[in-house]
Amino acid sequence: MQTNGVSSRIMQFIAPEERRRAGMQTPFQRLAQQMQDVLGNGGILKEVIRAGDGPPVPRDASVSVHYSGFLEYSDRPFDSTTHLKFPRMMKLGKDVTLYGLELGLLSMRKGEFSRFLFQPDYAFGDMGCPPLIPPAATVLYEVQVLEFLDTAQVDDFFAMSPGEQNSVPLSTLLNVVDTERNFGNRCFNQGRYEDAKDRYKQAVTLLQNREPTDKEEKGRINEAKLPFLLNLSLTCLRLERPQKALQYGERALKISPDNTKALFRCGQASLEMFDYEKAQDYLTMAQAKKPFDADINKLLRKLAVCYKDCLDKEKDMCSKMFPGVKLEN
Repeated sequence: MQTNGVSSRIMQFIAPEERRRAGMQTPFQRLAQQMQDVLGNGGILKEVIRAGDGPPVPRDASVSVHYSGFLEYSDRPFDSTTHLKFPRMMKLGKDVTLYGLELGLLSMRKGEFSRFLFQPDYAFGDMGCPPLIPPAATVLYEVQVLEFLDTAQVDDFFAMSPGEQNSVPLSTLLNVVDTERNFGNRCFNQGRYEDAKDRYKQAVTLLQNREPTDKEEKGRINEAKLPFLLNLSLTCLRLERPQKALQYGERALKISPDNTKALFRCGQASLEMFDYEKAQDYLTMAQAKKPFDADINKLLRKLAVCYKDCLDKEKDMCSKMFPGVKLEN
């Protein structure tokens, strides 16, 4: 960066008074001219590099962001999450320690990439944060909102007593477990299967604790419970716990006896437990529902190979144990 013929690297050694007399602007001063004042007091300046979509981040959200923080005259960030493929979700009001960053996030939308200049009162204050941040430092942050979940309703729900939770409208409970499902799905897609399992189990527990007011509400609760049981079955398969996967699959079948996914999950679990007959039963029923499903037919072929290998091993073992006996094919 060049300013009046003087490089920004050299400018950092020139006293501020001398820069002002010479009419020199610092890099942050030049950047500030193209930014918008978020609060109206100059404390947080913002430049949108790439606009996002949808509503702005709500005050009680949990947010996943990529960010990098820079000091003036430095090309290397003093803090960054861009090296993380899946940054952790940060709860606003709890996990975001930089006041300016939290306020800046509230002005952003999903997918948005923006730059912020935070004055010391909205960053690290007059003391700074030695040894990385000098006193009274203005800092630049580049921020991208990857995703966010509005968890205000979830927070309010978990603050209630069990009796109060049971008295809220069913729609509120369904919104809460849907948020849990979104968290669980995010964990699952990142390969964090234990965390995903915990989220799904939490949702199932909340639904089980609900005392239905009538037959219709009971049906809605079971309908809401079904996808969580299917997700738990798949998650336990990824965790190499086929017995638990089978249990969740069978619980799903009690709700929906003809559910193809549940039959398939039970078939998968039974195959991993080497219960070939039970696997055959479940997969055959699944195939009857969807005869052209590629995954079902592929697993049936795998089952046939495994079953044949098992029989061949048994024959080989018997022939060694009873060498004089001729075994029929």
